[in-house]
Amino acid sequence: MKHFIINCLVMVLSASFVCAQKKDDKKVNMSEMWGEKNVSVQSLKNGKAKLFDEGNFGMFIHWGLYSKLAGVWNDKTYYGIGEWIMNPRVADIPPVEYMKIAEDYNPQNFDAKKIAQLAKNSGMKYIIITSKHHEGFAMFDSEVSNFNIVDATPFARDPMKELSAACHELGLSFGFYYSHNQDWTTPGATGGPELDEDGKKAKFKDYFYNKCKPQVKEICTNYGAIDFVWFDTPGDMKKEYVVELATMVRELQPNAMMCSRVGHGMGDYSSNGDMEVPTQNIEGLWETCDTNNDSWSYAWYDNNFKSPKEILNRLISTVGRGGTYLFNVGPGPDGAIPEIGVKFLKEAGDWIEKYPQVVYNAGASPWKHALPWGDVTTQENSLFLSVFDWPQDGKLYLPGIDAKITSASLLSDNGSKKISFTKNKDWTIFDLPFKSSESLISVIEVKLETKTEKVKVDTTLGVYPNIDALLRVEFSEVQNAVESEIKWMEKFGEWKHANQVSEWNNDSKVTWTVNVQQPGYYYLDLNYKGNDRLVWKTVTDEGVRVQNQQAATEKYQFYNMGIIEFKTAGKHTISVSLVEGDPQTSSLKAVMIKPIK
Repeated sequence: MKHFIINCLVMVLSASFVCAQKKDDKKVNMSEMWGEKNVSVQSLKNGKAKLFDEGNFGMFIHWGLYSKLAGVWNDKTYYGIGEWIMNPRVADIPPVEYMKIAEDYNPQNFDAKKIAQLAKNSGMKYIIITSKHHEGFAMFDSEVSNFNIVDATPFARDPMKELSAACHELGLSFGFYYSHNQDWTTPGATGGPELDEDGKKAKFKDYFYNKCKPQVKEICTNYGAIDFVWFDTPGDMKKEYVVELATMVRELQPNAMMCSRVGHGMGDYSSNGDMEVPTQNIEGLWETCDTNNDSWSYAWYDNNFKSPKEILNRLISTVGRGGTYLFNVGPGPDGAIPEIGVKFLKEAGDWIEKYPQVVYNAGASPWKHALPWGDVTTQENSLFLSVFDWPQDGKLYLPGIDAKITSASLLSDNGSKKISFTKNKDWTIFDLPFKSSESLISVIEVKLETKTEKVKVDTTLGVYPNIDALLRVEFSEVQNAVESEIKWMEKFGEWKHANQVSEWNNDSKVTWTVNVQQPGYYYLDLNYKGNDRLVWKTVTDEGVRVQNQQAATEKYQFYNMGIIEFKTAGKHTISVSLVEGDPQTSSLKAVMIKPIK
């Protein structure tokens, strides 16, 4: 969809900006990000950001001419994100040939009411759809350019008007995606032809004033009140253009939210990296945009749809980190959303209907990270424990909470059932039935004597007696090595990312502080990549050492190092060092401590 480098320097800058955005967003002063002065997070939450902040779940739709191609050009399948198929790095389709695709594009099965109803049934509170992606084709009736779905195709209808009306009828909010910097079929735009139809060199200014700004004015004028204008890949777009565009949006649609991808700090909230659920809580207003399979737009071969449980897992984890989850679907060549995606979304929606308090208007987890068995969201005096992995021994361990628990209940559609619990030092242990109450995710409501925002929690990572504990490097202290986030593409445009430690020295080490619930023996696995064979040493503060040589590959994998012992319960440190191997290619991602069953 969005974030990568293409041939020219301008696109390198564009991709670099967006790929670095997540790490920058963590550092940015959120009150300085917004274009309006004297705007606070709280005032936004009480105003136009209320839906965004409390709804926490929206539908993203990628739909355009690329949907007709479905990943195929001249009988060749191009694997990767389908909306970039025109780009030189993919099929390299000349603009003139690409524009001809519109001549027989007739998505007759597009049904705005059906899509809006799907969003509502899935528990989503709003829809954002591509009005114009990087290909330059307008999916709305535009007087500015004839290269639009009404004038250039036999479909000859404005699906945006239909979808806007359907959303408003069902009480859903509505907004537009618009690619303001890139337009591959319009002269002068980033990635577009260099020469205009008269053979003269086109400038970005020409594109901006002749197409971009007038079309943004159209989507902000012709569809009633809209709630979002979602710009994308600003790259090296000059600040003067971004400010002018954002100012116009705020004048025409004062209640519309703009994400940070408008550029130059003019957004109302931060849009983090694609397909990326953060591992640590983030302050302020932000979203993660994710997609239901691997591509954003429809691709014929891509049936790697996220299961209902995975959708819920990623939704709850995003809310648990303090954010909002924007989940994408891609209509096929006929304009309909693939049935597998529809089925899985509806199943996720059925779960949300039973447990809305877990998602809507829910606060972030006081632990500030996921727990091995699931995640936590909050409301008033209640902690909602969403259990992704049900404990087989009937014990659920909750570490480090310093608050009086008044009750604990296992929720279900048949009501709630009280469960007993005990305290063991700073751990709370809940007694659960051996069978989960839900086929997807079970929910335990823990009621506290005080409001959750006042609760003190020890965020130290726990070592559990009945479930594997993952220690990521972003939760460690790194000495004489470099911790950084790296990104790469598995398929074209399918971004993967990892926090990792590299550039090792003789005295480098990565140290975690952990809270061990029960002393004893545990398996120790390390997740790393590198060349040839590597020797890693792991040492605890109790003097226990595990050292072993294992293979390494260019992919991150877990390797068993042996058995580590914690002699006592409580706080301990565990440090990992590279003893032998190439210090420049060796990269450590995480440690796994597994109870021996």
